[in-house]
Amino acid sequence: MKSIAVIGGGITGATTAYALAKRGFSVTLFERHRYAAMETSFANGGQLSASNAEVWTHWSTLAKGLKWMLRNDAPLLVNPRPTWHKLSWFAEFIASIPHYRGNTVETTRLAIAARQHLFAWAEAEGIDFDLKRRGILHIYRDKAGFDHAGQVSKLLAEGGLERRAVTPDEMRSIEPTLAGQYYGGYYTESDSTGDIHKFTTGIAAAARRLGVQMLYNQDVSAVSTSGRRVTIVSADDGQTTSREFDAVVVCAGVASRDFARQLGDRVNIYPVKGYSITVNLNDAESQASAPTVSLLDDETKLVTSRLGVDRFRIAGTAEFNGVDRDIRADRIRPLIDWVHACFPGVSTRSVVPWAGLRPMMPNMMPRVGRGHAANVFYNTGHGHLGWTLSAVTAEMVGDVVRHAATAQQGRVGVGGLVVGNG
Repeated sequence: MKSIAVIGGGITGATTAYALAKRGFSVTLFERHRYAAMETSFANGGQLSASNAEVWTHWSTLAKGLKWMLRNDAPLLVNPRPTWHKLSWFAEFIASIPHYRGNTVETTRLAIAARQHLFAWAEAEGIDFDLKRRGILHIYRDKAGFDHAGQVSKLLAEGGLERRAVTPDEMRSIEPTLAGQYYGGYYTESDSTGDIHKFTTGIAAAARRLGVQMLYNQDVSAVSTSGRRVTIVSADDGQTTSREFDAVVVCAGVASRDFARQLGDRVNIYPVKGYSITVNLNDAESQASAPTVSLLDDETKLVTSRLGVDRFRIAGTAEFNGVDRDIRADRIRPLIDWVHACFPGVSTRSVVPWAGLRPMMPNMMPRVGRGHAANVFYNTGHGHLGWTLSAVTAEMVGDVVRHAATAQQGRVGVGGLVVGNG
């Protein structure tokens, strides 16, 4: 097993290609866009947030979804129109609720482990991605939210993360530009932020330097395996090409479900749409009035990142509406209103809206490791923590592929999935 195909040129695909190339494999990456990181890895919230490792498989998530179902500006919006995919996904989501505690702890451990790889890669490859290591401040407007955060903090501590409760006065000291009244907050000094698009394009360029063949404008239409060889059929400007490899790693975001079906596996990813706005800070007052510390507003489910001197990113919300990439004005408006309320000195004259589809598994855990066939692997389904977890899951799947290749040479069996096999 020497030649490996990677399907997908977002954050998971680019990091996976890089990790495999570092292990000496001959890697070919397929991406349907002209460049890397043009979909979900284009303009997310920018947080590298172990402090946001709490999985969503909690009864309170369902309660909020039902309460907000008829509100167009709701942080969590579920289209009530039933589909088999949506119903099956939510059934598995409910079945995963008993594993909320363990999955939150495990996600925290993965997020912490991911940091050392990501920072080391960025330093080794000279990737400038507007990194700010100023921590993340979670803000709460009422006692109920603050108390729940206290329970979550205990789970994060089990996973090895230190985060501390802060008073409203301490919150203002941490981020003086924040306006409004708050009950309290939690601050994680070890978290950080940056520009996911810059990082992904940087690590993709590094992978190319290591010898990875980057095939852009390649719309993969079919993938199959004989158990020994993988065949990938793709089209470029209407010209169809079939290529063979020893193995494949599927890192295709929300498209991973269909590729898995073709390969004989079930990967029940649902596309959960999120929105962001990038506020261009074009004047001195806006630059001085925008925060430098990253925030997570638990009530509105919004996160922020300061990207360099002149950009301010606000992102969040979750929309269950199938494969729908439309940017809706009624979903963008609450993000702009939030800026006006929390940072009134920031001008929103220049705002760039965006929407992307998070690939979410029902148990909120990424699917990383072996498929049914001996030469099929997955690194997908990271949900809202795609960037946060990307470096460690790339390392994990890299180790699994290397072990499989070694075992194949020695004609012995190999293990199953690493994580997220629910």
